[in-house]
Amino acid sequence: MTKKKTKIPNACPIVNAFHLIGGKWKPYIIYYLQKKNQRFGKLHFLIPDISRKVLTEQLREMESDELIHRKKFDESPPRVEYSLTEKAKEVIPILEALGEWSFKIHKEKMTESLDEEIYIDYCQDYL
Repeated sequence: MTKKKTKIPNACPIVNAFHLIGGKWKPYIIYYLQKKNQRFGKLHFLIPDISRKVLTEQLREMESDELIHRKKFDESPPRVEYSLTEKAKEVIPILEALGEWSFKIHKEKMTESLDEEIYIDYCQDYL
């Protein structure tokens, strides 16, 4: 009789890391929160392609993973502000290094008329 191996969810540190900060929207959220604390509406404005529902889900998931802090102000109308936790701030240099690596890999594919400065500006529009 052979034992059946079962997979332990998130047992691999790399898979776990991508679970925490990966996906379509979390890098955008981290990018905008690294600059300054943001309110929900401002985040939605900065990431126009995300629906309000998905943004809410992503923020709740990141709060549950202790990547962001949600500060509720006792005001009328209610105001909530999001900020990065220290845990999330630790990943910023890693994301920057990943971006540099991606630039290096894809630089060869770019046309010669598109210089590095323009490419970086182009990327900023999407971050």
